[in-house]
Amino acid sequence: MILKLVRTPGIYLVGFMGSGKTTVGRLLADRLGWDFADLDAEIEAAQHSTIAQIFEERGEGYFRQLETEAIRKHTQMVRAGQPMVIALGGGAVLREENFELLEDHGVTVWLDCPLDLARQRVERETHRPLARDPERFAALYELRRPGYARAAYRVEVRSNDPAETVAAIEALPIF
Repeated sequence: MILKLVRTPGIYLVGFMGSGKTTVGRLLADRLGWDFADLDAEIEAAQHSTIAQIFEERGEGYFRQLETEAIRKHTQMVRAGQPMVIALGGGAVLREENFELLEDHGVTVWLDCPLDLARQRVERETHRPLARDPERFAALYELRRPGYARAAYRVEVRSNDPAETVAAIEALPIF
């Protein structure tokens, strides 16, 4: 395992909605024997509201601030030596403050999922406020890719089998 990950045992999964961050994150954490956190789920639980409701009632800016606070909390836990795999929301890493926190406290891994596969995975879901309009979805996908590309590592998502993606992460030179 690389020294950075020994000192700050955090693996942060970034990527577009539908890339599998939560599913892959759970499986990876289980394989490593680490804790797992899904920031979107934690925010929903703390706010007693869905992400879609937060967007509609309080706005995206309010949600992004909650997201930064959640990242700050988890990076402090990692800095204290608690090993964690953390699934971030699709836009979390695009905020510079968040990116710096993540880079300083572990390793970022981009789950690079093709647009068609991401669309297939989220097309029937109603809880994703930014996925409701297919044209906006595609434009957002393209807009966010350069931000995701800043991650320390990139793993291609090639199928609907999360074990395949976890195996690709485990093959990275961080272990």
